[in-house]
Amino acid sequence: MGLFKKIFSSEKKESLDKGLEKSKTSFFGKLNKAVAGKSKVDDDVLDNLEEILVTSDVGVNTTLKVIERIEERVAKDKYLGTSELNQILREEIAGLLSETNSGEATEFSIPEMKQPYVIMVVGVNGVGKTTTIGKLAYQFKKQGLNVVLGAADTFRAAAIDQLQVWADRVGVPIVKQSMGSDPASVAFDTLQSAVTQNADVVIIDTAGRLHNKVNLMNELTKVKRVMKKVVEDAPHDVLLVLDGSTGQNAFEQAKQFTAATEVTSLAVTKLDGTAKGGVVIGISDQFQVPVKYIGVGEGIEDLQVFNKYEFVDSFFR
Repeated sequence: MGLFKKIFSSEKKESLDKGLEKSKTSFFGKLNKAVAGKSKVDDDVLDNLEEILVTSDVGVNTTLKVIERIEERVAKDKYLGTSELNQILREEIAGLLSETNSGEATEFSIPEMKQPYVIMVVGVNGVGKTTTIGKLAYQFKKQGLNVVLGAADTFRAAAIDQLQVWADRVGVPIVKQSMGSDPASVAFDTLQSAVTQNADVVIIDTAGRLHNKVNLMNELTKVKRVMKKVVEDAPHDVLLVLDGSTGQNAFEQAKQFTAATEVTSLAVTKLDGTAKGGVVIGISDQFQVPVKYIGVGEGIEDLQVFNKYEFVDSFFR
């Protein structure tokens, strides 16, 4: 199987396969029509493949890169058969993802450090941000880590309440203030509490407003600046949560947030309910930000560490 050796447990792999089923079925339905009656990869097949990748939400720029890589292989081997196209796609897309994602991680882990590892979570409302935070807290706690949550999305009472529900469900402490409080103040209190409790991981929720980018940028900058007063190099990770089911809209959100703040990793959620799984490939490539986690179901175990080999294997198997 080469690069595509099995890394995940059978249970996790089954969950990933199931989560990507709609995307895979849609993609291969289109691909089978494109190569029907064709024995070798020619210009017509490549043109059709280009259209399929774009309509599978891989994105135009990333699609052109993939097509270019395949054209180079066709040029070397004039009689490249359509039967080999699936394997070639797997190899080239895994290669493309390798430029941004390490791909070896399979477990939820953090770097070893004396101070708390601080994750600041950003993303618009409705993408599954709070759920992702709750599931992350669960996975880190399962690894034996002490986790503290911070409810710094103070613009919506529902956001604070939802995070409290997750904190209770997972059994981790939460630091919160009343609705309308200063988000930076909440972040400051959360980190102070985490240091006092010798916490390993701090996960800070932030407001998800995009209607005014200047305000968003100023707010996130202030939150980060205040964090550094407690933990010098915090945040260690700025995690952008995107809803994979929104396809091209997720690209736009990534564009807005990467312009507003320094995003260091991505979580792509709700892949199980959509045929737009190709968005993971395009967003990772276009923004050169690694995808760290993917959501492939509603269960608490259905947030997975993104592994490019397992993802491509599930998508193209």
